[in-house]
Amino acid sequence: MLNMIILIFVGGAFGAMCREFVMLSVPRLTDGFPMDIFVVNIVAAFLLGVATSLFKSNRINQYVHVMVGTGIMGGLSTFSSFVFGAVEMMKDPSGVFVSICYLVLSLVIGFAAVEFGLVAGAKGTPAPDTSQ
Repeated sequence: MLNMIILIFVGGAFGAMCREFVMLSVPRLTDGFPMDIFVVNIVAAFLLGVATSLFKSNRINQYVHVMVGTGIMGGLSTFSSFVFGAVEMMKDPSGVFVSICYLVLSLVIGFAAVEFGLVAGAKGTPAPDTSQ
């Protein structure tokens, strides 16, 4: 149990550093669309799909899955920033449409990214069956 907590802690720290790097590298659009938050959330959704698919096919163990899925992707994704950004845009009446587009695009493309990650992770050579 303690090993899992340590893996989540280390993964979360790494994910948070990656998030900050992306947020410093990706500019916000001039209409207020938070492209930086959008990018990290879509990337995290895709990578979580890949990690989950690899775990389900026994190509990574539960410790790697917890570190990547819960730790790194938890530190990388930014649900609170996602919602805060939408609320901030809605304070200005001219930003309501952009905010709604941001929310819808994030959900639809995020869903597609998870599905694509699950498919991408399932491709390749399956792990050998060690149950015999």
